[in-house]
Amino acid sequence: MPNVDSLAGLILFALQVLAIAGAVFALVHAVRQPAEAFPAVDKLTKPVWIGILAVALIVLFLFGAIGMLGIVGVVAVSVYLVDVRPRVEEVQRPRW
Repeated sequence: MPNVDSLAGLILFALQVLAIAGAVFALVHAVRQPAEAFPAVDKLTKPVWIGILAVALIVLFLFGAIGMLGIVGVVAVSVYLVDVRPRVEEVQRPRW
């Protein structure tokens, strides 16, 4: 847990909370999606993404968002949220 007595400590704490919240959101989203949606958009399978996001959440919780492992976790969550999530949702929308 960062020292929140200073402005820098407060910013680091906010980044930590934001990274963990994003990882939880991404993991819950991945769990709720149908397994067929992931291969339909040429992405890794649902169990693989759930594993990646679960490990990222654990790493972020244990080591924080600042540091080598934390940055890897943030990148994994960001890839899911920016690339995989929109494509998985797009394939589920009805086309008119």
